Amino acid sequence: MTNDQMRDHYDVVVVGGGAAGLNGALMLARARRSVVVIDADAPRNRPASGVHGLLALDGTPPAELLERGRAEVRRYGGHVVSGEVATASRDADGFTVTLAGGGSVRARRLLVTSGLVDELPDVPGLGDRWGRDVLHCPYCHGWEVRDQAIGVLASGPMSVHQALLFRQWSDDVTFFSHTRPAPSAEEAEKLAARGIRVVTGEVARLEVVEDRLVGVRMADGTTVGREALAVSPRMVARAGFLSTLGLHPVEHPAGVGEHIPTDPTGRTEVPGVWAAGNVTDLMAQVGASAAAGAAAGAQINADLVEEETRQAVTSYRTPFSAEAEARVGELAMGERGHGL
Repeated sequence: MTNDQMRDHYDVVVVGGGAAGLNGALMLARARRSVVVIDADAPRNRPASGVHGLLALDGTPPAELLERGRAEVRRYGGHVVSGEVATASRDADGFTVTLAGGGSVRARRLLVTSGLVDELPDVPGLGDRWGRDVLHCPYCHGWEVRDQAIGVLASGPMSVHQALLFRQWSDDVTFFSHTRPAPSAEEAEKLAARGIRVVTGEVARLEVVEDRLVGVRMADGTTVGREALAVSPRMVARAGFLSTLGLHPVEHPAGVGEHIPTDPTGRTEVPGVWAAGNVTDLMAQVGASAAAGAAAGAQINADLVEEETRQAVTSYRTPFSAEAEARVGELAMGERGHGL
């Protein structure tokens, strides 16, 4: 990734160079704000072959989509630099963002779009297949595995729901309870009604032949043939650098991980700090993340406009100093005397 020369101070620093961050920066740059995106280059969807469900860009490789986004931000004068943010602190004049590799930058506002980390179940082979034939989102990947033998590994509170969703794309779905409690009576009835087989017992590993998933090996030695496996990772916001601002991830209401809460505009509980994308909305797809980044960018610009207007009104209302008033009086007297 090409780096811009980072200045010392910006209106807005955007932490994170994914869809949310770049679209937020695009809105701000188009609003004639000075903005820099600090990109750690660790996109969640890097293993995926394409971004899906994104109108007019369906199937675009993630790296290509981000490169287009960087070019658009730069077209309007925004900067994009590589780096990982270590800390962020606040004082009366704004924020100081310090990079892990050294150096810092100041800003009037922060937009946090640092995304999340998917914590996968501890099953050998799972991480190697992640984003290929080990999946999580049926709307992102369901079409690509349609009519295949799909397994769903119970790994979170939404796993039964996930199995029922994937049934829309295939009539061959198997639910592996793994180390989670067996489905409740109500859940078991739903799964049975939809023709979803339930396999109890712990999953030992994945069976892969010629770089293709072919089955799920159970702890008892049996193998259940599968071509794709869905899991529900625990999703944890990348937000450790916010602790110096007193902002910490909290448990998501759905019990699927930890996020940074915001109000509907993206504003966090720390004044001057907004968040958008997966760092706050753990289940947002690329399109939703981009839209949230754009909305947050617009809100930040509006907030800055309000601040600048207050300052302008204060200056407008400030009376002349006593010295200036006296000087004006002297000039007025001189003009009247000259006229006489």
